[in-house]
Amino acid sequence: MSDTSTLDEPEITGALVAAHGLKPDEYARILELIGRTPTLTELGIFSAMWNEHCSYKSSKKWLRTLPTTGKQVICGPGENAGVVDIGDGQALVFKMESHNHPSYIEPYQGAATGVGGILRDVFTMGARPIAAMNALSFGDPSHPKTRRLVHGVVEGIGGYGNAFGVPTIGGELRYHAAYNGNCLVNAFAAGLADANAIFYSAASGVGMPVVYLGAKTGRDGVGGATMASAEFDETIEEKRPTVQVGDPFTEKRLLEACLELTATGAVISIQDMGAAGLTCSAVEMGDKGGLGIRLDLDRVPVRERGMTAYEMMLSESQERMLMTLRPEKEPQARAIFDKWDLDFAIVGETIADDRFLILHGGAVKADLPLKALSGTAPEYDRPWTATPAPAPIGPVPEIDPAEALLRLAGSPNHGSRRWVWTQYDTQVMADTVLPPGSDAGVVRVHGTGKAIAFTSDVTPRYCRADPERGGMQAVAVRLR
Repeated sequence: MSDTSTLDEPEITGALVAAHGLKPDEYARILELIGRTPTLTELGIFSAMWNEHCSYKSSKKWLRTLPTTGKQVICGPGENAGVVDIGDGQALVFKMESHNHPSYIEPYQGAATGVGGILRDVFTMGARPIAAMNALSFGDPSHPKTRRLVHGVVEGIGGYGNAFGVPTIGGELRYHAAYNGNCLVNAFAAGLADANAIFYSAASGVGMPVVYLGAKTGRDGVGGATMASAEFDETIEEKRPTVQVGDPFTEKRLLEACLELTATGAVISIQDMGAAGLTCSAVEMGDKGGLGIRLDLDRVPVRERGMTAYEMMLSESQERMLMTLRPEKEPQARAIFDKWDLDFAIVGETIADDRFLILHGGAVKADLPLKALSGTAPEYDRPWTATPAPAPIGPVPEIDPAEALLRLAGSPNHGSRRWVWTQYDTQVMADTVLPPGSDAGVVRVHGTGKAIAFTSDVTPRYCRADPERGGMQAVAVRLR
């Protein structure tokens, strides 16, 4: 491996390692893998790739038990989104993802960038988004944070989705004291693509250009993935700078540019820069393709002066993509992004060695085994105890039926949600058949006689009382 630059590098102490969310045994494993003390940039890269948010190190054991294959499944877990065949040469590309921590810290931007991220996951794979939903859980209405959170999250979802131009056709909203310490904000998006034109993230071919697409890189969101893996305490307000800032109008241009680009045959692989930004997108492309990646950060478009390699690798600035490109198609691809007034920069190349090589200012800032960042991330079998059987229901207190009806009608959890979804554009694209307010939202498959129904539903109290049966009920109620 190359010598890494140690100029102006801070000492890697136990406190610094802990601040990056790494346990002592995990840091010891890093030392064993690379045979030396990491640079600050390398420590940040390991922190990003080995946190819960990116590696699923505590849930991977259980996620592997889920059924993920079927006659209509084109692509299961492992890519930006799932893909199913809906016949007639068409495929539905969809994903649901949470943005809880950012939304609790900064409700508007946290929810807005949650919508933006899930939309990118869909159109990265070559699909045009046709529908969005959201599933929201907030604390008790009387809690001092709840009103601000509800207002900011709902406004953020509408602000991004409406400006981008995708209909929000369903969702759910609940209140419970269990969410006082952190709201749940889950965003869903679905898009349509040709079944034979799905784009994946695995790089292929040595010496292929690695291309940066979209908006410029700033300092917003630095460390966001690590923050999203941590528990909250009284220092929560200090984490505000880790929340990304979104621009739906730039994302709309990025959508159109990407769909135009994928139609040219220029794309070998493409990956959204989501959690951990440039780090995660580059590592995933290389790992899935069995290749190494070399990046020259001096070529990365930035909007702030004096950014360090650490900041650039961990920035989660929004509306960005990473792609490997067929070299002969570069002029055509560049012209498309120039037309849409978006950045297009060749920032590196694929290499044969198992290396993640980062250059900045003429110095090597990171030189790591790429496979170690993804394939050898820690996996845990956390201790757990079975949920005890629910206590038998005792005598039901007598209550006047009319009084009971009034109390139910007056409950925040049984009130109309119209005030929420009327803030969302439910008719944009003119294919909404059934808007929010029913059991499911329905969207026409444009230009055909087909339609697709979407719903989001779960009963948390069932899951708390009996997790397995509660999970079964959540699936069953969606299929109803």
